[in-house]
Amino acid sequence: MTLAVAAVLGGAWYADRSRKRAGCRSCHAQLEDVSPNHSGCVSCHAGTAAATSKEVAHEQMLGPRNPAQPQYWQDSCGRCHPFQLRRMQANLMFTNSGFIRNIRLTWEGGEQGVYATAGADTFAADGTPLHLLPVASLDNLAGELYRKYCSLCHVGIESRQSWRASHAAGCAACHFPFNADATYQGRDLTVRGKWPYSASHRMEALPGDDVCLHCHNRSGRIALSYRGWNDGNNGAVPVRQAFPANMISGGRNISHIQADIHQRRGMECIDCHTSRDVMGDGYAYGNMYQQTEISCEDCHGSGAEAPRHKVLRREHAAPLREGRSYRRGAVNGDVMVLTAKGRPYSNVYYRDGRVVLVGKRDGREHISKVITGSAVHRIAGHGRLECYACHSAAVPQCFGCHTSYDKTRLGIDFIRNEMTPGRFAEREDYRRVYPFPLALDQRGKIAPVTPGCQTFVTVVDETGTTVRREDVSRFRAKKQLRFAPIYSHNSSTAVPGCSECHANPQFLGFGQGGMRGRSIEVTLLCEQGDDLPLDGYMVMRAGRIKSFAAVVREHSRPLNAAEVRRVLAVNQCLVCHDDAKDPVYQRPLDYARLDACLRRAGDDGCQRRAVSGD
Repeated sequence: MTLAVAAVLGGAWYADRSRKRAGCRSCHAQLEDVSPNHSGCVSCHAGTAAATSKEVAHEQMLGPRNPAQPQYWQDSCGRCHPFQLRRMQANLMFTNSGFIRNIRLTWEGGEQGVYATAGADTFAADGTPLHLLPVASLDNLAGELYRKYCSLCHVGIESRQSWRASHAAGCAACHFPFNADATYQGRDLTVRGKWPYSASHRMEALPGDDVCLHCHNRSGRIALSYRGWNDGNNGAVPVRQAFPANMISGGRNISHIQADIHQRRGMECIDCHTSRDVMGDGYAYGNMYQQTEISCEDCHGSGAEAPRHKVLRREHAAPLREGRSYRRGAVNGDVMVLTAKGRPYSNVYYRDGRVVLVGKRDGREHISKVITGSAVHRIAGHGRLECYACHSAAVPQCFGCHTSYDKTRLGIDFIRNEMTPGRFAEREDYRRVYPFPLALDQRGKIAPVTPGCQTFVTVVDETGTTVRREDVSRFRAKKQLRFAPIYSHNSSTAVPGCSECHANPQFLGFGQGGMRGRSIEVTLLCEQGDDLPLDGYMVMRAGRIKSFAAVVREHSRPLNAAEVRRVLAVNQCLVCHDDAKDPVYQRPLDYARLDACLRRAGDDGCQRRAVSGD
């Protein structure tokens, strides 16, 4: 094609787009442009722009309000963004395959096949083809729970009924955010104030923290924790001028706690999380921790290893493409810090021996403190602690989740979009944010854990007969409560004192209680178990330690008896050596010699030899 012909055709194309856009503008004169790159109405919405009536103009539209819904992806967003579409089709935020898997493990005790919000053909993490089965075909209590109770919060389906937690379906869930009551507040008078609409017709290329809050305010509550909010056991208290002070979905009132250190420094969620964290990388994973590609060590290093980095040398490198929407993007030759999966960040640089994070939206520079080689991060025995085992200031924990399923009542199946017999209801016994129990996570490291899910199930059948009452489901072939590793997104530079972790039974998983002789007597009892703590996963009786709950990630488990005894043994040293920078903590502790020393009163040098190995 010659340049002249291309110019003529190009001019005709733009003229046609302009004419169609003008047709839509006859009604929507003040509607905001989506972006400089999205200037045509019918290119996204379809429809008939040249029509003279609203009915005919809207007849062939995709949506009609939201062409970004998954059922229209191929004909709307996916036409121009096929790479992003393939990523989203396998993304856990859309498929929820990990979410459904964990519900099935918790409620049914096993799993066969990989189920997702909708059936699809994709690829597993190792590159092999993977078929996702539709959750609509899952005929058990776990499938019902997801379809009727969980699915409404997730991006495959529009949520329009929750204060400060509603969102559109599909791509628009993040890129066209709803306001608190899901009403349009832009300039177009034909839809202004109508519900449910995005707050504006202008696309948000970089979603703000409020977008994350719309989904991540339940379950792990990480968006609440990050900004320093807690929906604790407070009902509608505290109040301001006789009204609830800060309400979110579900009639919950928010109290204020310390915000995450990154939030206090002015960083947004997207400043740490990459697009592959949020939108996926095109592969289907079994759990969110497998999709997430970042870690604390990326920017801060570990006690033994410094952050890794790489020079950008390719003109089509991902950081260069993604940075086009940033206030300050990367250029070739920049040295970029690498994620835990070995990919370069698009906004974290290595300059003059320092790690510099640049805010994606505001361009502000944040210098990351690298802790490699520092004494407090090289304490012997702490090598397998996750950073947030010490640096979490608050971890949301909901103990005693009582869920009822009543088949004499109708409930909305959001996946099938119909009312069917069976309605869920839920209540909790107790919540707290501190202290939190520790266990081994999926990486084999010691991390905070939270009930996940600690569910007592009651089922009423079609005749009104209670067929299950406060039942604990089977997990790994036996009835047991469950805990799950969690990073609560409430980090702090301040950490608990050494004696808190090494002497407080709650950190070790025993729940609230006190030592009596060689036993721990718990005070918050589980109603379904004799002398078992509701807020823990272990008991200690006459010196014998036993776990009665499971940790629900691969390779994870509660602390065993030997590990608990070693933790408690260190408390003997803390009487004298109460400073984490004390050089004795750089050397391995000889527990056998320490035990011998404790039995030999009067030898002042004995404990010194135990920690030095002499």
